[in-house]
Amino acid sequence: MSEGRADLLPSLGLAFGAALWGLYWIPIRGIEAAGVDPYWTGPVIFGATSLLFLPLLVTRVRVFIEHWDNILLPGLMAGLAFALYIASISLTDVVRALLLFYMTPLWSTLLGILFLGERLTLNRVLALAFAFAGLYVVLVVESGLPIPRNAGDWCALGSGVLWSVSSVKLFQDGARNLVEKVMVFVVCGLLTGGVLALLQPGGVHNLPTMASLAAGWPWLLVVAVMTLPVCYLTIWPASVLSPVRVGMLLMIEVVVGVISAAMLTVEPFGPREIGGTLLILLAGVVEIARQQRIAGSTMAEERVSGNGS
Repeated sequence: MSEGRADLLPSLGLAFGAALWGLYWIPIRGIEAAGVDPYWTGPVIFGATSLLFLPLLVTRVRVFIEHWDNILLPGLMAGLAFALYIASISLTDVVRALLLFYMTPLWSTLLGILFLGERLTLNRVLALAFAFAGLYVVLVVESGLPIPRNAGDWCALGSGVLWSVSSVKLFQDGARNLVEKVMVFVVCGLLTGGVLALLQPGGVHNLPTMASLAAGWPWLLVVAVMTLPVCYLTIWPASVLSPVRVGMLLMIEVVVGVISAAMLTVEPFGPREIGGTLLILLAGVVEIARQQRIAGSTMAEERVSGNGS
C-alpha cells in the first residue's frame, strides 16, 4: 500500500466494523427473545462487554490516570451517542431512528468546515448526494422528511449530533490511547443506557432477571466478544479519518442490516432495496476515491486531486 493511500486501511476497517454493526440486530433479537426487556438490551450488552474487559482494565489503570484528559471526553460522547441510538431503536420506529441518526454526515460536514478547515469538494458533494439518496430509497418514509416527533426520534437525532461531535474530537486527538477510549465508550454506554431504561415506565420492575440472562447467555457471550473489536473498528478509524468519511462509511450498517434481515426474516429485499444499497455503496466508493493522507501528527490533511474533486 503506498504512502498516499494510508487512509485505505482505516477506511476498510471502518467499513468492516459498520458491517458488523449491521448484524447487531441478530443478538439483540436473541436477548429480547430470552425475556430481557427491550429497554434493558443495551445496558445488558454493554454490561457483559464491561465484565469481559475487566482484566484488561486492571492492566491499563496507570494509562487512564496519566491520560484521563485525552481519554474521557471523546469516550464519553461516543458512548452516550450509541446508548441514545440503541434506546431510540426501542422508543421509535427503526426506520425513523436510522434516518435521523444517519444525518451524521451532514453535521460532520458542517463541523469539519467550521473546526477542521475542510473544503466542500465536488467528490464530497457527490458522495453525500449518493449516500442520502440511497438512505432514503432503502428506508423510504411515506410521510416525508423524518422530523422528530417523539422521545425516540429526539434520541436518534441527538445521538447523530453527539457522534459527529465525538468524531471531530477523536480526529483532533489522533490515534492515542485507543483501547482506553473504547473502554470508556462501553462503560458510558452501560451507564447512560441504564439511566435511560430506569426512566421508562416500570423501569425498575423491568430489570432483567437471572432466568432471562441465563436463557440468553449464548447471545450475551457472542455480543460481548463481538462488541470490543467492533467498537475498536469504530473508534480507531474515527481518530485518523475525516468525520464526514466516518459518517458515510458507517451507513454500510444499513446495507448489511437490510440484506441480513431479508435473508433471515420475512423482510422484503426487492428492486427498491437493491437500488438504495447500490447508491450507499457508490457513496463509499466516491468518498474513498478522494485520497486523505494520514499525517505523522495527530491531524490528517486532505489531498485534493487536480480536477478539484
